[in-house]
Amino acid sequence: MPGTTKVRSSREAVVLDERKASILEADGCAGPGIACEQASAAGAVSQRACVFCGARVVLNPITDAFHIIHGPIGCSSYTWDIRGSLTSGQDLYRHSFSTDLSETDVIFGGEKKLARAIDQTVEAHAPNVVFVYATCIAGVIGDDVGAVCKAAEERHGIRVIPVQAPGFSGHKAQGYRLAGDAIMKLIGTTPFPRDKARGINILGDFNLAGEMWIVKNYLAGLGIDVITGITGDSCCDELACAPQAKLNVVQCAGSMTALAKRMERDLGIPYIKVSFYGIEDTVSSLMRIAEALGEPETVERTRVFCEEQTRLLDPVVARYRPRLEGRRAAIYVGGGFKAISLIRQFREFGMDAVMVGTQTGRPEDYEVIRSLVSPGCVVLDDANPSELEKFMLERGADILVGGVKERPLAYKLGVAFCDHNHERKHPLAGFVGVRNFAEEINSSMNSPVWTYV
Repeated sequence: MPGTTKVRSSREAVVLDERKASILEADGCAGPGIACEQASAAGAVSQRACVFCGARVVLNPITDAFHIIHGPIGCSSYTWDIRGSLTSGQDLYRHSFSTDLSETDVIFGGEKKLARAIDQTVEAHAPNVVFVYATCIAGVIGDDVGAVCKAAEERHGIRVIPVQAPGFSGHKAQGYRLAGDAIMKLIGTTPFPRDKARGINILGDFNLAGEMWIVKNYLAGLGIDVITGITGDSCCDELACAPQAKLNVVQCAGSMTALAKRMERDLGIPYIKVSFYGIEDTVSSLMRIAEALGEPETVERTRVFCEEQTRLLDPVVARYRPRLEGRRAAIYVGGGFKAISLIRQFREFGMDAVMVGTQTGRPEDYEVIRSLVSPGCVVLDDANPSELEKFMLERGADILVGGVKERPLAYKLGVAFCDHNHERKHPLAGFVGVRNFAEEINSSMNSPVWTYV
């Protein structure tokens, strides 16, 4: 990615040297590109989660699935309730179970313990599918998780799917790919006749705070059928119908692009990338979905609907823009596509992004980010807290949009904060999300508490 990297201190020089220019200043000059999709260095401080976490957060919202973590109990507690995914059906996915590997299991192996855990699970809960996650300890001691799962499938006649996700084998994006592989085992690779295909699949919406329901309601009103969400508020039977879709709509590009490409290759389902964050991206995404389905009546209904919703939000923008205009935002989120939407959303309120970073952004994401931000905006990949602190202070950020790990950092620095991660309990997607987002950033930045800090 073109751009110049300016070294401002000895600390930054070390960072740029060791981390291969994962920080750049978007000022339009030629220079080395930003490094991304790199493995986090061992022993280095990183905001990234591990491979196991990436796999678990994608698979967890399947409502009638059962999850067994083959590892120490800490791995199970680490990922329990990490997503605010809501369900309209079963809530089996809300339970988290572990084989609780101990020192004895490390010495003698944990395969028999895992087999007993699967048997007990099937007897007590009768799940439609069981996901078994191999964590770091299972990878180190060499347990054959795949063989245990295959034997369990033969005993019980249900799907028992191994997810080989030792945390040390990469980073969160690798976990996303493993989750996609596991989903394909549920969906299968038998193509559905394209002339009979209908509706869409929504990939990468995990129904955080009910956001999948919001988008589904929009689409239903436009006459667009949603076959299944992958994986928000989905069940095994719905996922099995995914090959019937005419189009895949990818909401979270970081977690689902690999799966969308595989479904296009194996099942013949084309895909488009969308985002339902902010007015501009929500309107653009709904129009692109309608146009991709190729039905003129649907396109016209969508155009009228988007114009009506935009008019309803004009008073919201008019109310909050004077309070927010000219303020500076720092963004540090999981994927590049969300960061791009946030830059545009802040721009709707007259705010400028002065620092933008992601954990799993791709080169093409950073190209788009650079085209959207003002000269001098710092762009980061896989930053650590020290780097985030440095650039937030240097650029004078008024608010940080991030996740649970970044919240204490913002408050420590006396900077307002907006939670845009998967633990949140209020929707930020769609047109209703624009209102919620405006209210949150306004109340956070303009809170009287900052006069006492």
